[in-house]
Amino acid sequence: MKILLDAMGGDNAPDANIKGAIDASKEIESEIVLIGNEEIINSKIKEIYNKEKISDLTNKVTIRHTTEEIEMEDKPTIAIKTKKDSSMVVGFKMLKEGEGDVFISAGNSGALLTGATLLVGRIRGIDRPAIAPMLPAYKKSFMLMDAGANTNCKPINLVQFAQMSTIYLKNTFGIKEPKIGLLNIGTEETKGNDLVKETYNLLKEHSKEYGINFVGNVEGRDCFSGEVDAVITDGFTGNVFLKTTEGIGKLVKRNLTESLKRNFLTTLSAIPCLPAIKRFAKTMDYKEYGGALFLGVKKPVVKAHGSSDEYLFYFTIKQAENFVKSKAVERMKEEFEKK
Repeated sequence: MKILLDAMGGDNAPDANIKGAIDASKEIESEIVLIGNEEIINSKIKEIYNKEKISDLTNKVTIRHTTEEIEMEDKPTIAIKTKKDSSMVVGFKMLKEGEGDVFISAGNSGALLTGATLLVGRIRGIDRPAIAPMLPAYKKSFMLMDAGANTNCKPINLVQFAQMSTIYLKNTFGIKEPKIGLLNIGTEETKGNDLVKETYNLLKEHSKEYGINFVGNVEGRDCFSGEVDAVITDGFTGNVFLKTTEGIGKLVKRNLTESLKRNFLTTLSAIPCLPAIKRFAKTMDYKEYGGALFLGVKKPVVKAHGSSDEYLFYFTIKQAENFVKSKAVERMKEEFEKK
């Protein structure tokens, strides 16, 4: 298996990308291909590890040389069409042509979504691919679908998000009947805007036909209860929900740290609690959950967080290997293309 990693994408590229790849290569079965400017990558290998080239470190990580980069400010469609030797476009082409099994990038989100759709292609029968990150919940995690790919949706799109979530969770996590909830401002079926109400009716009427274990509306505060396995929404609402969740996590961590360091007594009293505090911090850290899957395209694509550090790249690479092993994309093709 080969994991393709955009070495030039992200706020901390290429340092974090390289470090994450080297760390992950020690624990996974797959080979990793760093896609980017070979001269820059090797100069970083010299700077970070004091080695002349990456082959002096490991035989499981190689480099695919490219000469261009897609910047965050680039317009997605134009960048994909004009920067043909960019790390992102080359990565998509390698994925499409079978030179890799999954592609990971922390680069320009719009360009990643455009490239995945235009260069790799949608699964026949799926109208809108979607971004699906995993988020922490009580004693487990849950999938948020969609987290930003589609700001304007139709009810059929949300129904397909529910189908894709079900297929992924069954095959990757072994959840026999994933509980699928619809994000809403109340649990009553009469609540919400037209999109949510129409989607609710479709899911209620056709959930058995589509193999979806639909448990009804779920409010934002209940998404973290551990009672649902996936929360379905449009990309605009999902992205606001995702960023708010990340913000609250940072707020809790900051306030907790300041409270424990307030004075000598609070610091001293916190020492016996440090193992529990560390466990709590780990469950709240989005880095532990890897990148966001881009479900609905013909090959596995993973969107890493734009601010990914080496630790998050490490987890995302491990997640990507499991994504491929689960054969979730193949299952989606079978499910949607048979209709």
